Amino acid sequence: MSTALQQFLNSFNALSDAEKHEAAAEVLRRAMDWAPPDMPDEALVQAAEQLFLDLDAREASNGQP
Repeated sequence: MSTALQQFLNSFNALSDAEKHEAAAEVLRRAMDWAPPDMPDEALVQAAEQLFLDLDAREASNGQP
C-alpha cells in the first residue's frame, strides 16, 4: 500500500461517522466516473453495499451507533 493511500485511510478514520458516509459516497461516485464501461452496474452496487456493510460493522465493533 502506498504512503499516499495509507495517509488517505488514516484521514478517513479520523472523520466523524457522518463525514465517513459522505466521503464513501463521494469515492463511489468518482469511481463510477472511471469504471470500465463493461463493468455491470450490479457489480458496482454490490461493491458499494459491501463497503457500507463493512463500515457499519466497524462502527458497531467500536461501540458507535
